[in-house]
Amino acid sequence: MEAYETLTEGINALRKQGYTEDFNLKHNCITCGKDDYEILHNEFQVDKSFPFDVNEDPSDQAVLYAISSEDHQRKGILVNSYGIYSDPIADEMLNKLK
Repeated sequence: MEAYETLTEGINALRKQGYTEDFNLKHNCITCGKDDYEILHNEFQVDKSFPFDVNEDPSDQAVLYAISSEDHQRKGILVNSYGIYSDPIADEMLNKLK
C-alpha cells in the first residue's frame, strides 16, 4: 500500500499516475478547477485516499483523494481538511468520501 510522508509528495506521486485534474469540493458535487465542470457523487469514484496529520494542530489535518470519473473521462486529486475544519457537504458526498 502506498504511503507518503508529506502532502506534496503524495500530490506529485498521484500526478505521475495520471491524476492531473484539480478537483474542488462543493456542497453536492466536485468541480474541476480549470473550468468549474461539475461531477455529481454518483459520477465519480474514490480510487485512493491518504490522511495527513502533520502535527497536533487541527488546521494541519487533511485528506488527499485520488478520484476518477469514467463518465467524464477525468482523473484528478482533491485535498480536503477534516475534523472541525472540514467543508460542509451533502450526506451523499460525505458518504462517498468516507
